[in-house]
Amino acid sequence: MQAKKKYLLLVFVSCAFLAYCYFGGYRLKSSYVFPEEEFERFVDFNSLQGLTGGVGGARLKGRINSNNAELCRMETCFDFSRCQGSFKVYVYPTEEGTTPSSSYQKLLNVITESRYYTADPKDACLFVLSMDTLDRDRLSSDYARNLQTRLHRLPHWNNGLNHVIFNLYSGTWPNYTEHSLDFDFGLAILAKASMSKSHVRTGFDVSFPLFHKGHPEKGGEPGSVTSNSFPLQKSYLLAFKGKRYVHGIGSDTRNSLHHLHNARDMIMVTTCRHGKSWRDMQDERCDQDNKDYDKYDYNILLHNSTFCLVPRGRRLGSYRFLEALQAGCIPVLLSNDWALPFDEVIDWTQAVIWADERLLLQVPSVIRSVTPDRILKLRQQSQIIWEKYFSSIEKIVYTSLEIIRERLPEQLVRDGSIWNNLPGALLTLTTFSDVCDDFPSATSVENAFTAVIYCQMGSAPMPSNSLHRLVANVAKSHYISSIVIVWASEKRTPSRSRWPVLPSNVSFHIVQASADESISQRFRPLAEIKTAAVLSLDEDSVLTTDEIDFAFLVWQRFPDRIVGYPARSHYWDDSKATWGYTSKWTNDYSIVLTGAAFYHKYYNVLYTEWLSPLLHKTVEQSQNCEDILMNFLVSHITRRPPIKVTQRKQYKEQPISGSRSPWNDPDHFVQRQTCLNTFAAVFGYMPLLRSNLRLDPVLFKDPVSNKRKKYRRIELVGN
Repeated sequence: MQAKKKYLLLVFVSCAFLAYCYFGGYRLKSSYVFPEEEFERFVDFNSLQGLTGGVGGARLKGRINSNNAELCRMETCFDFSRCQGSFKVYVYPTEEGTTPSSSYQKLLNVITESRYYTADPKDACLFVLSMDTLDRDRLSSDYARNLQTRLHRLPHWNNGLNHVIFNLYSGTWPNYTEHSLDFDFGLAILAKASMSKSHVRTGFDVSFPLFHKGHPEKGGEPGSVTSNSFPLQKSYLLAFKGKRYVHGIGSDTRNSLHHLHNARDMIMVTTCRHGKSWRDMQDERCDQDNKDYDKYDYNILLHNSTFCLVPRGRRLGSYRFLEALQAGCIPVLLSNDWALPFDEVIDWTQAVIWADERLLLQVPSVIRSVTPDRILKLRQQSQIIWEKYFSSIEKIVYTSLEIIRERLPEQLVRDGSIWNNLPGALLTLTTFSDVCDDFPSATSVENAFTAVIYCQMGSAPMPSNSLHRLVANVAKSHYISSIVIVWASEKRTPSRSRWPVLPSNVSFHIVQASADESISQRFRPLAEIKTAAVLSLDEDSVLTTDEIDFAFLVWQRFPDRIVGYPARSHYWDDSKATWGYTSKWTNDYSIVLTGAAFYHKYYNVLYTEWLSPLLHKTVEQSQNCEDILMNFLVSHITRRPPIKVTQRKQYKEQPISGSRSPWNDPDHFVQRQTCLNTFAAVFGYMPLLRSNLRLDPVLFKDPVSNKRKKYRRIELVGN
């Protein structure tokens, strides 16, 4: 009975309290005025209407105190309104009397030569300093002084709003403080190496890779692992060769590595022989360590080890990380709290092994437990990540900019499957499609193609000329879906009645192009192209229907390549120290001209929107070489050569007497050789690859009845 009374009393008190909170508390809440003036406003919330799909975006009200910079997010420390329409980057002019380091100059070069660059700060979404911020170690010769004063003289600094600061080294001896840049970066985004997870501002900063001064500006070396060099178990299971720090930050980890060394399958060699006063600070192990260190060659260890240890140094990051990736040596990380480069988009669990600095002696058992199939996957993924995002400064900078771009409102975001698989996010433009099967890497393609015929000479289609016959032969193909005429002549466009009569299932379009525009307009991503396959043709090309059908079936098996007839080659001329171009018949080729070739329509988008403006300018000035540039592009993306089909050598009809073809211009060949060298310089390497493969139909030239052959007319084609 007493318990029941206590229970009823408790219920009564609870109900009374709830009633008071609802009725009385509500009045207290409604009468309370929030002291908004006591708090500094980070955002003008009236302008946030664009964050979830509207327009605008967050605009900062006034100037935010840099003391709050550690709390920055894109919504609070970035002006989205500057990025509406296009994503452009402005680089400040270099100050008189200052010279940035070679690495920073490379970084600036790749931005100013890219499609991101704008010379007008009014059009810029992002701003990049011309002042060298890569090395903020006061003891370094590359340390830029008086940055704080110089920053405030910049006309668009605005406390770092919409600025990106690139940094490789922060802090100095003896503590190497991570966040010490020796200047107030305000609201700027940090693209910084050796960042810790506890200091990186998630969704705002970009974790940047640490690279050598000799890291290439463009191009870069491919990964060392090829399909022909895949011994699963290499000479060594785990290896490391590097400096050891006797004292100071980063010394504990490397000083303990000798416990793992067994001189058989686990090689851990270090040296304290570095720095000006190493002898004064050496310990009892230094002499023996130095002897063991000299027994092993670093590159041999790197390329002959299954796993490579990547311990932290003075800072969290290490050069060995990228070196191991390139070598296909699976990185084993000993750097607690390190935010790996570009971890916002790269799934590092597919390419590295994490270990714990506090559990060093468990590392051997961890790596011995990795199964052979996972070793193969980790090694393959390391090559993809290296090749697509880290092999050059250009790729590193582009990756950083793309990560920032994807944070903007109304920008399409590529998911992890695109970032972590071939061909990689830098070569996958979301403006084209967000469906993987729409790209050249698709395993299957539709059974139809669109023919695009580029007409520059302006010959009227008559039954007796090559243009009329070409359209008729294309229209007879079993796989033709549409024919598009790109008319780039000053002459009047022929009426529809002048063209051959086409089957009812074949659509016909004439696109008027200006004769004054660049010849690159033949590769415009036209809305009339509905199929993945594009047959690119010159108006005076000579192909039979059998040749067209056979080439299309070959292309269906290789949709990422250029497949066609006219082949050319490049070579290195030692006497002139330049690349040479030849049309001679040789045992190999590296170019298939797009005057008679199939390729994927996505390459039109990349050609138009992705290539450097310098490349387009070269083509525009010469009114030549657009076909070579398309070969450069496709070989750069696929790292494979084009494919030549059948024996045809000449693919053009000779012009009639008195008429002039631009391809017979005496300067044509000289221009193409010049283009070849210009393109190689802009790409930073020579992407063209040679091949001695030619694909012919089965039974081609075989001594059997012609009636048994599927492509009978191909054998009748003369050379």
